[in-house]
Amino acid sequence: MEFNLAAVNEAVANAIPQREAIVFQDRRITFGEFTDRTRRLANFLIDNDIGLHTQRSQLNPWQSGQDHVGLYLYNCNEYLEGMLGAFKCRAAPFNVNYRYVDEELIYLLNNATTKALIFHSSLAHHVESIRAHVPSLELLIQVDDSDTSPIAGAFNYEEALERSSNESPSVELSADDLYILYTGGTTGMPKGVLWRHADILTAALGGRRTNGELLRSIDEFVERSRYQYRKSLPAPPFMHGAGHWNALQMLNAGGTTVIQDNVRKFDAKDVLDAIEREEVNNLLVVGDAFGRPLADELQRSHRALPSLRNIITGGAIMTAKVKSDLLAALPNIKIIDSAGSSETGGQATHVSDRATGASTGRFTLSENNAVLSDDMSRILKPGHEGLGWWARSGNIPLGYLDDEPKTKATFPVVDGIRYSVPGDKVRLLEDGSLELHGRESVTINSGGEKIFAEEVEQALKHHEDVFDAVVAGRTSERWGNEVVAIVQLRDNVRPSEESLLDECNRHIARYKLPKAFVFVKEIFRSPSGKADYKWAKSVAESQ
Repeated sequence: MEFNLAAVNEAVANAIPQREAIVFQDRRITFGEFTDRTRRLANFLIDNDIGLHTQRSQLNPWQSGQDHVGLYLYNCNEYLEGMLGAFKCRAAPFNVNYRYVDEELIYLLNNATTKALIFHSSLAHHVESIRAHVPSLELLIQVDDSDTSPIAGAFNYEEALERSSNESPSVELSADDLYILYTGGTTGMPKGVLWRHADILTAALGGRRTNGELLRSIDEFVERSRYQYRKSLPAPPFMHGAGHWNALQMLNAGGTTVIQDNVRKFDAKDVLDAIEREEVNNLLVVGDAFGRPLADELQRSHRALPSLRNIITGGAIMTAKVKSDLLAALPNIKIIDSAGSSETGGQATHVSDRATGASTGRFTLSENNAVLSDDMSRILKPGHEGLGWWARSGNIPLGYLDDEPKTKATFPVVDGIRYSVPGDKVRLLEDGSLELHGRESVTINSGGEKIFAEEVEQALKHHEDVFDAVVAGRTSERWGNEVVAIVQLRDNVRPSEESLLDECNRHIARYKLPKAFVFVKEIFRSPSGKADYKWAKSVAESQ
């Protein structure tokens, strides 16, 4: 059905104004207060000529007719207010990676033709140094998280809200309004994925019931919010799609989003403290990078966490070993693998619990999903030879911002149906289950064989002395490219390379085994927990 995200939020908030929408540090913001603040922000943006300038019907799929508002923030209530405030004035907010250096920021902000930027004061020095290199940038709004004074020409966020009206903005919302998610940057330059509100709501932001049934009216969203209540803690940064997807799912369902106190880095103890204190029901994490520290902290602290029902993991693989450790510490929870991408939304889920045991990598092909042949010319049947592309049809993005060739390559039409093909290679087995192999962009071609980095990483992590691992290829005279394992060990251990190879040999074919090991004090990952394969490749090639 055709819904606008701002319209859904307004209707839900109107039904439950006294319920807490966001809990962050000493702030407890109700849905009524959230509505007031987001309307004020929307009206402030409108007063500064931020909004819609060209209707969707006059544009190509890869074009935007809205002004773009960058969110250069750590996790906070202002991040979610920034998203909904922009939606309510028909602007398109987008995520900005707070780890970017100035050169990367300049590229991203220019690529997005950024007109307004909402940023934390602790990041103001970056904004000051790059603003002259982004000619489209007209409006700066600074959120206090340090003692830094507003930079010249910037508005203080709270003062901007105070000076603005809390009346509903006088704009006509549309299901065609844009949601923009910037993705990539670990293997290529960042690119903006353009979604219609109606499509992203269905694909990822709570437009379906837990049984998959579509919500077909605003009244159904409202009714659900009245009778269903959950608290969720999305531990990844909101600049990562999975993080703010989970938060927006809560807002659209009348639930409460709890934000941990320490938003600069992942702190397992801090996250568990928040779950215990706020009686959180759902925890979102990103693979082993979050799961391993959580499992270690649970083992150390022996917490019961009776309110916690689900640990949801997406964006990176959580290995069976880490799942087993989490289930041993919290035997009543379910661990839910959520597979998908910025270009598809959620595609499939897999549940591990005490009864079924811990496993990883198998999903069921669900509605609107298919496996395409290597040349994307046909749909493969169960039991096919080789690997295919995991694709999704139905509610999918329009394309990539201002990039016609990449849009046409990633969103092909097969047998009259338009698909999104973000790059995951899979095998569809005879029983209809999917065997996920990994991203084509991080495969290693060695001796004529394709080796998926994620497969080797999972094999390494079965070794009890491995805390974290990432795999990359480097040039080899013999093999063309060879597999290099970059390994972070647990404290005070030093296993032999032979024992690591023996463990890998139990899980993957011999031709996939690492040809070399590099031991590091810490694996460098993005704040979202995803592997940084640019960094991994530079480490591999430097040895």
